[in-house]
Order: sequence, then C-alpha cells, then structure tokens
Amino acid sequence: MSDIRITNVHIHTFTADHVPRCYPHPLLVPFKVIPGLIRLMASIVRIVSERHADTLDRLYRFQQEAGATRQSQIFDQVRRHYPGNTRFVVLPMDMAPIGHGAVAKSLRAQHEELARMAEANPENVIPFATLHPDGENRVEEVRHAIETLGFRGLKLYPRLGFPPDHPVLMNEVYPMLAERNLPVMTHCSRGGVRGRGVSVAAADRFTRPEAFDPVWETFPDLRVCFAHFGGQDDWREYVEEGYDPDDPEALMRNWQRLIRHRIGIGTFPSMWTDISYTLFHFEDFVPFLRLFLTGETDEVKRLRARTLFGSDFYMTRQERLSERAVCFRLRNALGEDIFRRIAVDNPEIWLGERPDDNAALFAAP
Repeated sequence: MSDIRITNVHIHTFTADHVPRCYPHPLLVPFKVIPGLIRLMASIVRIVSERHADTLDRLYRFQQEAGATRQSQIFDQVRRHYPGNTRFVVLPMDMAPIGHGAVAKSLRAQHEELARMAEANPENVIPFATLHPDGENRVEEVRHAIETLGFRGLKLYPRLGFPPDHPVLMNEVYPMLAERNLPVMTHCSRGGVRGRGVSVAAADRFTRPEAFDPVWETFPDLRVCFAHFGGQDDWREYVEEGYDPDDPEALMRNWQRLIRHRIGIGTFPSMWTDISYTLFHFEDFVPFLRLFLTGETDEVKRLRARTLFGSDFYMTRQERLSERAVCFRLRNALGEDIFRRIAVDNPEIWLGERPDDNAALFAAP
C-alpha cells in the first residue's frame, strides 16, 4: 500500500498513567494492578463459555496495550500495520477532572511526551491537544500545546461531562483554533468514557451531533469531525432494525442516519465524520458504507467528500481484526478511488493542508 500516503485521523497512544486509578470502578483496581487475574478468570470461564472467555482475552490484550510505560511503545505497535509513510493523528485524553481518582501523569506531561514523539517522527505523527474545560489551567495548557509545541488540532470528548458550547471553549479555545484554521475531532458514539455522576442521558445530550449547532452559529468555518460515524450502537440499530420513514423523530434519534442526512443536504459544510472503531465490525457494516459512498448524486458526493479514514487504535485491540486486516479489507471493499478519497485526499483538506476541491457542493453557512 506504499503507493499512496494514508492519513489515519484517529489513533490513541495515552497509557494507564493518563487514566484515573479507579476508572471505571474501584472494584476493578485489583485487575488493573494484577493483569494476570483477567487471564486466570478467562481460563476458568472458558470451561463454561468460550464466547465470554474470548471477551476476557480481548480485554487482556487491550489492558496490555494501555499498560505500556511510554506513548512511543503504543505508537510502534500501530505503525507495524501500515506503510512507512503513513501519517497518524494522535488524540490524547484529559481524564483527570472526571471524578474517578487521580492520574499518575498530568495533561501537560501527556502533551509534552506526545510532542517529543512527534519530533522523533515528524513525517508520521500529527499531534492534537485536548482538554476537559472544567479542569484547572486547561486553556493555558491548550495554548501551550498549539502555540509552543505546534499541535495541529483539538480533540474533544463531551461524554466526560461537558457540552461543546461550554463557555471556556466558546470564549477562549475555539477563537484560538479559528485564528489558526485548525480542526476539531469530537467523540460521537453512545459508548465510551463517562465522568462520574454523568448520566447516560446527559452524556448523549452532550455528544449528539446537534450539540455543535450553537458552536457553528459563532464559528461557521470550524471543521468538526464527528468520530465513529455515530457509533456501533446506532449502526447496528440501522442495520438490524431500520427506522420508520414516517416518523420525523426517527432521523434525529439515529446518529449514523443523522450524520449522513446533515452532510448529504449540503447545509453543514464544516461537518465531517470518520469511520474509526465502527468499521472493525467489518462484515456487518462495510456493505452499507460502500453503498453510502458509491454513486454520483450530490448527496453521495458530499458524504464521500466529508468521510475520513481512522481506526481508533488502540481501542481496537479489543476486536478480532487487526489494523492491517481492516485497512486491506476496506481498500478492497470500497475500491481504490473511494479509499484514496477518504484516506488520502479528505484528511489533507480537513487538516487544512490544501484547498477543498469539493467546496462548490456545499451551501455557504
């Protein structure tokens, strides 16, 4: 695959030192301290259920990845699955303020370690900053990451317990991004990390695609990628249950369908999405993705122009398929032209590296 320069817009290299000690629950602390307990449990469970044992095995592989002592160790693992010229947008996490205990290393330390990794791999690593806007000194930290360390965008994770139009973001962070023409990656799936005391309903309210509408009213040109294309739950609901075409609310409830609709109608030119993690359920979902991206109607052209390739490594270590397997299968399933569009051309446009060759398809905001 070395004939093109792929950009994977969604990977993680944060380690256990950046995760609160008691996340996701204090009762699981012994399993984090002694990972071998998971393998022991898997061997016992396998007597009763191979499927549940396999789940525990995958959890162990995921935990082993997160247990790396340096971000570069995790990065070295993902690079093995791609050509040497591949670029990776690396997305950190700010979990210190979410109420699950202390983290061993600060956000400043996480950013600076990521900066050193980018300096050591200048052709491969594209670092993004992050913040929880309720944390202390977070604006100063994002400014340090962008202005001093040269980070290329911002990762947001609203499920932690904040809305995208949080005053700190609106008044201090988005203006900084807009001034420098930098993009945003935001989590957009019903699964994932929640802050302590943040209900599922509140987390969904902060995470849903419509939550960014107030942001675009003030910053219409802010390029926002809604990660995971709505997430596995909404993809599975669409595939297995469908939706009532006579119910206007059904469109709003399914995030996958809503993202496609909003991009397709052409009135949200700053809206992007990526296929990270969701497409690791390959056999179930890729035929639908291929259909969504194939054709010459304006709706299809717009979606094709706003979809990005990403994987969500190392979260994907919980799945059976490897990064290499998904990348090869995806390229084969979508065809060379569409794969090149989402993995080469679109990331360069989203990152602000070159003009948008499909801008004419979209109405002015």
